[in-house]
Amino acid sequence: MFTFAAAVLSFAGLCASGGASVDDVYAGDLPNAPGKRLSVVTVTYPPGAKSAPHRHDAFVFAYVLSGRVRSRVDDGPVREYAAGQSWTETPNALHAVSENASATEPATFLVVFVAEPGAALSAPAR
Repeated sequence: MFTFAAAVLSFAGLCASGGASVDDVYAGDLPNAPGKRLSVVTVTYPPGAKSAPHRHDAFVFAYVLSGRVRSRVDDGPVREYAAGQSWTETPNALHAVSENASATEPATFLVVFVAEPGAALSAPAR
C-alpha cells in the first residue's frame, strides 16, 4: 500500500537533492470528493536552494509563508512569489523552475496536493 509517508518521502527526496527540506503537515481523504485525498506539506529552501524539474500527479496549490520563491510552470513565465502570494499547478504540469529567489534568506511555502490515493506527489521530469 502506498502511504502518505511514502508519497512525502518521494517528494522530500526530490526536493532534498536541491537542498530543500519537506515536512508533512496533514493527510486525509476528502469526504465530499470520493476518490480524492488531501496532502499538505511545507517546503523550506535554504538561501539559493532549488528543486530539479518535476511533475506532480495532483492538483497543487502553493502558498508562500516566508521569503520569496521563483517558479515556472509549463511554458509560462518565470514568476517570483513573496510571502502571502500563491499559485496553482494542474496535474502533471511541468514544474520547470522551483527555487529560492534569495541568496541570503530562506524561503518556506505550504503545498496542498489533491490527488487520488496512492498517487506519487512528485516525480522527476522526463
